[in-house]
Amino acid sequence: MMMWSNFFMQEEDRRRAAAAGRRRARGLQRSQMTPEREGKIKLVLLLTSVGATLAVLAVGTEFWVELNTYRDNGSAVCDAAHLGLWKLCTKRLWQADVPPGRDTCGPAGLPGEANCTYFKFFTTGENAHVFQRTTKKEVNVAAAVIAVLGLAVMALGCLCVIMVLSKGAEFLLRVGAVCFGLSGLLLLVSLEVFRHSVQALLQRVSPEPPPAPALSYEYSWSLGCGVGAGLVLILGGGCFLLLTLPPWPWGSLCPKSGHRAT
Repeated sequence: MMMWSNFFMQEEDRRRAAAAGRRRARGLQRSQMTPEREGKIKLVLLLTSVGATLAVLAVGTEFWVELNTYRDNGSAVCDAAHLGLWKLCTKRLWQADVPPGRDTCGPAGLPGEANCTYFKFFTTGENAHVFQRTTKKEVNVAAAVIAVLGLAVMALGCLCVIMVLSKGAEFLLRVGAVCFGLSGLLLLVSLEVFRHSVQALLQRVSPEPPPAPALSYEYSWSLGCGVGAGLVLILGGGCFLLLTLPPWPWGSLCPKSGHRAT
């Protein structure tokens, strides 16, 4: 009797081991990614990496907007300024270097005597002053916080897609798609909030002497990088989201052509 019981127990163990092996094989087969699908994911990841590069370049530089005084001041020099989310730079330019036909001083990229300072919104809470005008720190801080939040969500999206490619965790692809789309939207919202901060700066004129000079403003290349980054990230998130959809709707819309039987 003992021999038969051992025989049945061994048979039961073998059946359980075989069933577990079949389940593992099916799981590996489900998690295995086809080369075509992996290529599509890598292509969209390359697209989003362009958006990520533009986003980091935009947030890290201070050429979001240029503030320019007018040239008819009776002097050989004129003043200009440019600022971003973190830093304000004022410049004194020679009027001979300003392109002819331009009424205002600038562009700020011309060589000149520069003075750059970081905003004190995040340390002492002080407003910045430029050309007898005062920033509205609450709006500037909001723009910076939203931009940093967008970068953090974008980094989370990159991590999700890397996990999809390295570990085969395809359920994270939808999470990455949402992260990229949300990061692009946050960057665009940050640009709009920054635009409101520029309007607030121009309107907050100090009543103390000397009188505030007339200013013109123009948005610069850092803000253009931000706009491009937001749009590219939203596009990349949409492409990732399309890759998570089942193939049958697209197969019914675009059926494959086959040979007819004769």
